[in-house]
Amino acid sequence: MYSLGNALGLSWPCRRNALLTTLSLAVLGVCFLPFPACAKYDGGAGTEANPYLIRTAQQMNDIGASPGDWNKHFRLAADLDMSDYTGAAYNIIGTSNTQPFSGVFDGSNHEIFDFSVTTTQEFYTGLFGCVSGEVKNLGLVKPFVLAQGSRVGALVGYLDHGQVTGCYNKGGGISGADDVGGLIGRSAGRIFRSYSSGTVSGDAYVGGLVGLITDETVTTSFSKADVSGNRDVGGLVGKTADEQAAVSNSYATGSVTGDSYVGGLVGQVERGAAHRSYSAGSVSGNQFVGGLTGYVRVLGRVSSSIWDTETSSQPTSGGGIGKTTAEMQTISTFTDLGWDFWSTWTMCEGMNYPAFFWQIPVTDYRCPDGVDYIDFAFFARRWHRQGCGPGNGNCEGTDVDGSGTVDFSDFEIFAARWLEGVK
Repeated sequence: MYSLGNALGLSWPCRRNALLTTLSLAVLGVCFLPFPACAKYDGGAGTEANPYLIRTAQQMNDIGASPGDWNKHFRLAADLDMSDYTGAAYNIIGTSNTQPFSGVFDGSNHEIFDFSVTTTQEFYTGLFGCVSGEVKNLGLVKPFVLAQGSRVGALVGYLDHGQVTGCYNKGGGISGADDVGGLIGRSAGRIFRSYSSGTVSGDAYVGGLVGLITDETVTTSFSKADVSGNRDVGGLVGKTADEQAAVSNSYATGSVTGDSYVGGLVGQVERGAAHRSYSAGSVSGNQFVGGLTGYVRVLGRVSSSIWDTETSSQPTSGGGIGKTTAEMQTISTFTDLGWDFWSTWTMCEGMNYPAFFWQIPVTDYRCPDGVDYIDFAFFARRWHRQGCGPGNGNCEGTDVDGSGTVDFSDFEIFAARWLEGVK
């Protein structure tokens, strides 16, 4: 074949080197062009305005193998099935407090299914091992975490002065040694509007949502997880250990079993506070066992908080006020203590315990909780109503899309939530 090398009279080795150089330059030229084939992850630049997009399980796993990106911005663009990454196959994101994930991961209200990890490592086990940045709007469905070490959670092993907002673990199984939580193992950060369910087990500092709080707050959050451990075991939090640690406007309804310092909400309030919160799960243990808190030390505070003496089988508590089930399902029990039933809490009185407004489906207009025929009748009576707006609560919520009229687009939203229950 006649070529440029022939024309220049180059020998074969020289022609080969020239060809390789030409091909290399061509490949580099292509990858410097904005073609999707050379984009990192599923696109994006890792900035706040243009975050990296994650669309596959492989791309999620690639983050853990790229520590240089742990200070970047990410956005989940699809639900993920992580079932192919079991045992030690998943690369945990943020491996220590000296090398944490310090960026922002926005789940965009997507869910990650069947995340699973089994490890013997000493610390920092979860989808994220250590976070000093922010994780938000992300759900884990049936995660499984089995660790022999400490600081173990479905979402974050250690929240190191970072923030978790709008995240949850639905139906997971989480197990570790110490600092074990259904969502977060140990926290020195802010946790807001998050929840957990499933089972959580460990030895010490074990909580349905968080195992140990060493700083900052948990607020407007809950746990329905069943929790078991040895000491400092709580339905929501195992232990609060700092004067700045606070649990407020939160609740727990799962069962709690332990040996010492066992509580329906918090196992031990060593320091810090529990405020305007409640628990309603069964509680059992041997020493320092209480319906709401197992023990409250001198630097700990519990205020305006309640537990169910009947469902917990605990007539006493280290802190809080005991009430019957009927009283726990009466709004005045809570409003008499200053609870906010205007913008934070709501209740189907006589039927359920308090829940957060954000837990209620947008088309659940009437009691009982859940979208059903009662809500459909309420919606139908307002069909084709016009002039909806802030003054009439968007026609009492039936103008779901805020268009000003109750029409087919609102009905489509209603139908999509048919038989949907409280989170």
